Amino acid sequence: MGASGVGAFSDQVIQKGATGDDVVELQARMQYNGYYDGTIDGVFGWQTYWSVREFQENFGLEVDGLVGQSMKQMLEKATEYDKEFVHRMLREGRQFTHYGGVDKQLQKGSKGSKGSKQQPSEGKQQRTPSPEKEGRDESRGEKRPVEQEEVQPAPQQEPGEVPPDPVQQPQVNDETPSPEEEQPVPQDDEVNIEKAINVPEGYSDNDIRIMAQAVYGEARGEPYVGQVAVAAVILNRIQSPTFPNTPSGVIFEPRAFTAVADGQIWMDPDETARKAVLDAINGQDPSGYALYYFNPQTATSGWIWTRPQIKQIGKHIFCK
Repeated sequence: MGASGVGAFSDQVIQKGATGDDVVELQARMQYNGYYDGTIDGVFGWQTYWSVREFQENFGLEVDGLVGQSMKQMLEKATEYDKEFVHRMLREGRQFTHYGGVDKQLQKGSKGSKGSKQQPSEGKQQRTPSPEKEGRDESRGEKRPVEQEEVQPAPQQEPGEVPPDPVQQPQVNDETPSPEEEQPVPQDDEVNIEKAINVPEGYSDNDIRIMAQAVYGEARGEPYVGQVAVAAVILNRIQSPTFPNTPSGVIFEPRAFTAVADGQIWMDPDETARKAVLDAINGQDPSGYALYYFNPQTATSGWIWTRPQIKQIGKHIFCK
């Protein structure tokens, strides 16, 4: 049973492009059970994405790269997570790729050093696979894009030779400062991870990102006021008891948005889409408190025409 128990993650769906504490916890837990050998940095990039897909495939989950409640609960049951330890290591500027499986004094990694990125496979060898992971198909590795840092060749070993323990290297590093030279650790609780700028209170980086993706996928060809209106519809649904109460829940509700159905939700949004989301969160609603919108030239649902129409902005008609 995981040390942190149920509810360690937030309720948000974690996806590629997300940053913050949820991603730190995801990377640490994935690293703990051997599915992720990158740096714990709180940024959901391609390496984290493909590690998530591998975990999902091996544990019988839907393979979509999205970390929802089912995968979070499975990770919480299968791993332990010491939040205070991980965040303290990040505050100290340490970059480690071997969380879990060895004594914490040996997990810390070099302060400010990225060298540990070159030894992910060695750190992985020290962990004992859980019963669920026996029989994993390691040949799937060829399907995963490899980042530049991972292309380092493994050192040649003679038969029977025991590889050096990478996590013990910081103990003999001549550059490791003595106690009197140790730099003071910042006393604030902020972690050294990427943060979004100007994110309104009550919304996470992930919330802003997924809403911007939805606006970009649905309305990037519309005038700016139309993009704000689409973002406002998402927020209006969150506030309505008829719909889910989170951005991800609203956007990924079945058949709710065309951009999800046709895959355009995964396009990288531009700054205009992000700004439209922030303006809507800050109170702008050109839609007139609409809960629906549609393009009359492409709509195939007869039901949408029965909704009371409020106004038309660009190609979209907004409805109650």
